Amino acid sequence: MGREIKTVDLPGLQKAALLMIALNVENAAEVFKHLDSSEVELISTEISKVKNIPSQTVDAVMEEFYTMVTAREYVLEGGLEFAQAVLEKSFGFNRAVEIIEKVKNLTTLRGFDVLKKADSAQLISFLNKEHPQTIALILSHLHPDQTAEALKELGEPLRTDVAYRIATLGKISPQTLKQIEKVVDEMAGLNMGQSLSKIGGLKSLAAVLNRTSVSLSKEILMGIEQKDVDVAGEIKRLMFMFDDIINIQDKDIQKILREVDRKDLALSLKIADEKLKQKIFSNMSERASDLLKEELQYMGMVKLKEVESAQAKIIDVIKALEENGEIALNIRGGNEDIYV
Repeated sequence: MGREIKTVDLPGLQKAALLMIALNVENAAEVFKHLDSSEVELISTEISKVKNIPSQTVDAVMEEFYTMVTAREYVLEGGLEFAQAVLEKSFGFNRAVEIIEKVKNLTTLRGFDVLKKADSAQLISFLNKEHPQTIALILSHLHPDQTAEALKELGEPLRTDVAYRIATLGKISPQTLKQIEKVVDEMAGLNMGQSLSKIGGLKSLAAVLNRTSVSLSKEILMGIEQKDVDVAGEIKRLMFMFDDIINIQDKDIQKILREVDRKDLALSLKIADEKLKQKIFSNMSERASDLLKEELQYMGMVKLKEVESAQAKIIDVIKALEENGEIALNIRGGNEDIYV
């Protein structure tokens, strides 16, 4: 028999596997019906790995699950304060606080998991009736790609207002947090109580705008500039647009070209400025340059979203090279990043 393992040392996936093992087959099957196929596959794989787990550890996992379910029911019945008061009588103050924190973290993640699975049209259809600050707070918790798609669905002037609020988010007031809880609760059927300290911000919006079309990002930036010139300027400095490649040093362009897919490169240049094309051609061998020019010449009509997708892939390569210190970005054409 293996040594007794504390549940705090176990990852969530292994706890789920042990719980399924502890249940009888019929009950485990019922639980699986409420999970995604990917989740069932992960838990099943973990179950197959389980061996020599002490019975005390399984009992501890069962007890933890029971306390979490009980605490969840108390939260739904009377809120967090009520749940904690009841749990304190049974488990003491420290244990009650620990259980409540786990419940808050779990329900928050579940609530946003539901939001993350919604498409942009569904998301905005649901959020449109909310205050711009609430929309900004919720979109700040989603992946930049999803936030970018959601911004496309918003009409003006709401789009600019929400984008500006994402860029200038800070600490959340209790009143605003309650509003988020209400929105997520309505959409996901779950309460949310996790403390969401510093979110959003300039980098967050810059990441989002880098994933929107050039025309849309320019439109949003122009709207923010009318509200606050300094904020718009900071966002621009944090962004990297495809056209900014023209300001990168030749030796760094050559490093980038070695990393990008040739098909993506050809697609990305379909609507590029002639000066940028020449910048690329001049940093390739004569043969490679001729092949690329020929490919561009005979390229038929392509969807704009395919071109923008190719440009986004190249931007990702560039940002990765910059983060690894392999290249320097001279995004605004200044002299601070130029090597001499």
